[in-house]
Amino acid sequence: MKNTWFICVVTLVAALFFSSVVEAKDKFVVVIDAGHGGNDPGAVANRLKEKNINLDIALKLGKMIQRNCSDTKVIYTRSKDVFVTLKGRTEIGNKAKADLFISIHTNSAKNTSARGTETYIYGLEQADINMEVAKRENSVILLEEDYTTTYQGYDPNSVESFIMFDFQQNKYFEQSIHFASMVQDQFRILAKRPDRSVRQQNLLVLRLSSMPSILVEVGYISNASDAAYLSKDANRAKLAESIYRAFVSYKDEWNRKNLSRHVEVGSTTPSSGTTYKIQLMASKKKLSLQDPCFKGLSPVSYYVENGWYKYTYGEASTKEALAGKLSQAKRYFKDAYIVTFKNGKKQ
Repeated sequence: MKNTWFICVVTLVAALFFSSVVEAKDKFVVVIDAGHGGNDPGAVANRLKEKNINLDIALKLGKMIQRNCSDTKVIYTRSKDVFVTLKGRTEIGNKAKADLFISIHTNSAKNTSARGTETYIYGLEQADINMEVAKRENSVILLEEDYTTTYQGYDPNSVESFIMFDFQQNKYFEQSIHFASMVQDQFRILAKRPDRSVRQQNLLVLRLSSMPSILVEVGYISNASDAAYLSKDANRAKLAESIYRAFVSYKDEWNRKNLSRHVEVGSTTPSSGTTYKIQLMASKKKLSLQDPCFKGLSPVSYYVENGWYKYTYGEASTKEALAGKLSQAKRYFKDAYIVTFKNGKKQ
């Protein structure tokens, strides 16, 4: 893909710049899970098998990340046509202490007019609406030996089984839905696919993953138009690139939040205790706090982090107290967000 190389430039620069200060792990770890495989073909329709589509897109995605993002380790749950249990897939990610789990699937429906892409996160809010999808994706456990013991009596055809599971994924809900939204945006913008939105469902492969996780359905193999689209290599590459672009954006945000920081606070007297400010922008150059680029917002201050001047607006002892200022800031700085300081030091 001739345009994919430049998307990771910011991430690559950040990786080189911050490589000496990453905490705990040397690399961001992403698990790419090609759904189904081996004696489990997944959906079959219009002369296509889901397992083959899933694997092709997974490998294309992984190669894009490996080629352009040197600070990322890619792990596949399968890289060839083999059967892997649902538990085995999630254990791969959990043992690697992965930072992100992406499961790739192709949809199918009795209603052959259904088409487009959708992305799932773990949740029960839309369980009734999406039960058919969950039953189909979870039913693969019936191919496993002694699945009733492995999954503690879980029955993929029972509504009660969906309800009995608790929300172990709750702490990753916000990250998962954020990344899922990024993926759907790229499917719509780059791949020009019908957008069937981000949805919630009790999918075991997500429920058992101890990290932000999504399951993408790249199209409906049961729909003649979608099947024709998915049969072409160039189109599968476009879908892989859509996920890749979303990954780069998510990873860039992750870098900002999780890399170790060397911070110098300037222009204001550091406050004691925990305070919150709204970060507006970053610059390699030191700007006047009255610079027109701040659109008249006041008070503006800055801190220096890893050689970047990062400019903030307002200050309060609670995030809630900054709600009004955050809305005001987003009129001019759409990516503005709240940052935390403790005794004057960025957290």
